[in-house]
Amino acid sequence: MSDSPVIDSVSLAANTPDVAQPFALLGLKDDEYAQIREILGRRPTSAELTMYSVMWSEHCSYKSSKVHLRQFADKAPKSDALLVGMGENAGVVDIGEGWAATFKIESHNHPSYVEPYQGAATGVGGIVRDILTMGARPIAIMDPLRFGLADAPDTARVLPGIVAGVGGYGNCLGLPNIGGEVVFDASYGGNPLVNALCVGVMRTDGIKLAHASGAGNLIILFGAKTGRDGIGGVSVLASATFGDDGQPAARPAVQVGDPFVEKVLIECCLEIFEQDLVVGIQDLGGAGLSCATSELASAGDGGMLVWLDQVPLREASMSPEEVLASESQERMCAVVAPDKVAQFLAVCEKWDVVATTIGQVTETGRLEILWNGELIVDAPPRTIAHDGPVYNRPMARPDSQDALIASSANDLARPSSPDELRATLLQMIGSPNLADKSWVTDQYDRYVMGNTVLSQPEDAGMVRVHEDSDLGIALATDGNGRYTALDPYAGAQLALAEAYRNVATTGARPLAVTNCLNFGSPEDPAVMWQFAEAVRGLADGCQILGIPVTGGNVSFYNQTGSTPILPTPVIGVLGVIDDVTRRTPHALVGDGSLLYLLGDTSEEFGGSEWANVVHSHLGGVPPKVDFAREALLADVLINSSRDGLIDSAHDLSDGGFAQTIVECCLRGNVGARIIVPAGLDPFTFLFSESAGRALVAVPRTEEIRFTDMCAARQLPFARVGVVDVLATELEIQGQFSVPLRELRAVWSATLPALFG
Repeated sequence: MSDSPVIDSVSLAANTPDVAQPFALLGLKDDEYAQIREILGRRPTSAELTMYSVMWSEHCSYKSSKVHLRQFADKAPKSDALLVGMGENAGVVDIGEGWAATFKIESHNHPSYVEPYQGAATGVGGIVRDILTMGARPIAIMDPLRFGLADAPDTARVLPGIVAGVGGYGNCLGLPNIGGEVVFDASYGGNPLVNALCVGVMRTDGIKLAHASGAGNLIILFGAKTGRDGIGGVSVLASATFGDDGQPAARPAVQVGDPFVEKVLIECCLEIFEQDLVVGIQDLGGAGLSCATSELASAGDGGMLVWLDQVPLREASMSPEEVLASESQERMCAVVAPDKVAQFLAVCEKWDVVATTIGQVTETGRLEILWNGELIVDAPPRTIAHDGPVYNRPMARPDSQDALIASSANDLARPSSPDELRATLLQMIGSPNLADKSWVTDQYDRYVMGNTVLSQPEDAGMVRVHEDSDLGIALATDGNGRYTALDPYAGAQLALAEAYRNVATTGARPLAVTNCLNFGSPEDPAVMWQFAEAVRGLADGCQILGIPVTGGNVSFYNQTGSTPILPTPVIGVLGVIDDVTRRTPHALVGDGSLLYLLGDTSEEFGGSEWANVVHSHLGGVPPKVDFAREALLADVLINSSRDGLIDSAHDLSDGGFAQTIVECCLRGNVGARIIVPAGLDPFTFLFSESAGRALVAVPRTEEIRFTDMCAARQLPFARVGVVDVLATELEIQGQFSVPLRELRAVWSATLPALFG
């Protein structure tokens, strides 16, 4: 049984005497408890207190972030493709040919620290159900991950379990894992970030929404039975910091997932959708039945009556408060018209899915819940689900920010001789953040279902929408906590720019954005300043690029004691490509193809991997962001892919040109001869992290067409080398050369040496 707070059952009929209630143990503040009493006009029952506490938690209510997140709507660019925006389980965009895509990213950070395998596994299961709830078939997942120092003992504890959890659940569902990130930094020690993204597809007329409408319609709970796992998940784990000992103040039960139950549930839901058997539907994730019932009722046109004692239980001794707060996985809640109930139950029986009628839609405008005939909840559902407290938290730019910026990375000692440059390149590509991540990604099935076109380590993952079409979608996730620490506004924009660029590099046209905003405690004014600036930067960037934010997630309280993680907005961008056979990979393949560097390179090393790896330094200013240049670069990359003008493309980001050319050579297992462009010193050319750049390989037959396109669009370009498929080395002419076998040995050895 969970160690989370459990309160004695108090019914409406026994609402006196007015004894003290343990609301603080449930995460409620004094004024929040007073607000609940004012709403109800009386002392809440224990069941009502449970519901308000989990639904008003930071994780569910967004009470510290709402005032800032409104910018995504206020500044939203007009998008003809947007079908469903923020406020639903996931955003939906029109991708053509009568198809729509729905995608979203969420966090499962704290549970994954406490129980790495189950925390990560249920994070995947939860985001998959969010996509399923929209009426879509889930077709792919991604997993941006962040850990403490690679050689830290706790990283050795959590990383293998988290990776196994992501792979175990996703592989069993039969969903390809097509991308993500693995990043190491000391700030994530004790606070690993486990962000999970899922994308699904449906016909544009098949969208489902979460609302309980139509008096007399029935509420059916179906899927797994309800147990005690996950009680306190959102109110304790996701809405509180870890103490200095690395443990939460109260230890809840982490959810336990069963991917085989979820796989059956997916197929059951899809058949239910195909037969048009639901009025509304909601998955059960954070806050369990408290969330599903209150949100469905709040979004509907009446009220809801729930017979809570009808919920199928794994443990008969569960109290009504435990049933309401349980976050047992693989459960869904549907609103079904009476004349379709028999058909609905027949589909569930076919798939051997437990389905039980637990309530009905009413005209009362209230959420009423009965337990063995006794009324234990009687409240306006909107006050539980949507009208909780909203805080405009104090914000303050930290006093240390000026000193951080003044400590310029451009002043650090640099390699000067060819031998030093060569040694630096090898040191960089073997560092944990830049090294080969195959130890992680080989544990994921990237090609199951047969529609994967591109996957790790490509710039973006890409999948066909279905096997009978060449229409595809591409997805990339990116984020850089070091950049965001130096300048939260620019850091969020750099994450957006990189994800946008990665999608365009494959030949897909960026269409929409999701985000997972991982920060420390919102009660810290410095953290709230970082958060507010990052949201402002992301909203402004999306407005300039003309792509909307369709939804996402905020994860606060990522810190140990008083030490927060690096502010880490992780941005996901979805793009569409008309013909996946024309996608652009990053492997060098064409013998004699000419290598062109697109964009401008400057001395920009603030927050760079070079400063981090070689000098353990964080300071200065991050690279500049130019969204007009990013849009121009994307236009050239997309058109070049469509017209067959390039046979390879790879963006430049962490590690600069050196990392990009090494990855291109090793991916294709071919050599290249590189020339340092005029006007650039070798070090800046190799390791600068200036944004808005890409490396492309152009067949000699297409050189004039390609350079004419760049010139016509006024995109800077410089010829920097040639592909040599017979060469066995990477040569930086006039500086040094490194055999491919040495590059591969250094690049691929790091993670296996650390994690086996």
